[in-house]
Order: sequence, then C-alpha cells, then structure tokens
Amino acid sequence: MTGSTRRALLFLDVDGPLIPFGGTGHREGPAQQGNEGDSGGNPLLARLDPALGARLTALRCDLVWATTWMDDANEYVAPRIGLPDLPVVAWPDPAEEDERAGLHWKTRTLMRWAAGRPFLWVDDEITPADRAWVAAHHPAPTLLHRVDPRTGLTDRDFAALARWVHDHP
Repeated sequence: MTGSTRRALLFLDVDGPLIPFGGTGHREGPAQQGNEGDSGGNPLLARLDPALGARLTALRCDLVWATTWMDDANEYVAPRIGLPDLPVVAWPDPAEEDERAGLHWKTRTLMRWAAGRPFLWVDDEITPADRAWVAAHHPAPTLLHRVDPRTGLTDRDFAALARWVHDHP
C-alpha cells in the first residue's frame, strides 16, 4: 500500500478474554435471548458480553481470531457480540522448541501472521517469556496483553489497549 499506513492487528483469544471463567455475572440473561437454540453445544457462550464487539471495533485495529475456536468463532461468537466474520489464524502443531523456550504455542505463529505489522495480542495465557521473545524478534511495536480469565476483558483492559493504539498510530 503506497502512501497509507496499515492499522495494527488485534489477535483475539476467546476462552478467558471474551468468555470469562469466573462466573456468569451480568453476561447471562436478556442479552442472550434469541440465541438459545444456536449455542454450538457450548453453554459458556451465554457468558459473552454483547457490548464487546462495539468496544473492540472502536479500537480501530484489524481484528483477527487467534483461538482454538478457529472458524467456530465466526459462527458462534462473532454474531453474539456484534462482529462480522474475521480472519482466523490457522494453528500448526505446537513445536517442542517453544515449550523448551517457555513460549506459548501461539507466539511464533502470531508473529509470522503479523508479517512485520504492529500488533496487539489479547490472551489469558501470555507470559513474560512471550513478551521478551516477541520484543527481541518482531520489528514493529507490539502489546501482548494478558487478560484475567476469571473476569474477561474489563474497562481497565480496554483502557490499556486504547492507550497503546493511540500511542502507536
């Protein structure tokens, strides 16, 4: 693309960041009416906050599913939170070398997928080893943001993501 900048990628995990494990709280109830028959067999989908899609879109990043849900994220998650179909990262078999290095099995694949673009990665399993490895090997700015899987994405998380996007246009 000549003369334009490409937006940062935002790699999204589902279990933990979008579907919290710490209880159902406000994420059940009226917001899920009409979806009861289309759960894909997963009762945890009722924990999705329907406002998440608008909040993620407002970050002005190119959203990408980075989840073991793969294409099911587009079928079962996206419509419940108001997102269109998104690109999906295809996962290779995890490499033993990543485990020995203390890296999450997604780390190298996400860097390859980003192909030098700035990116944010929202996941509940990010470690300091992942942050250090990406900082040493990726040429563009990155934010590896760990979300507490008990609560999922919170106002505080969205503030951190928005701050990073603002500081890395």
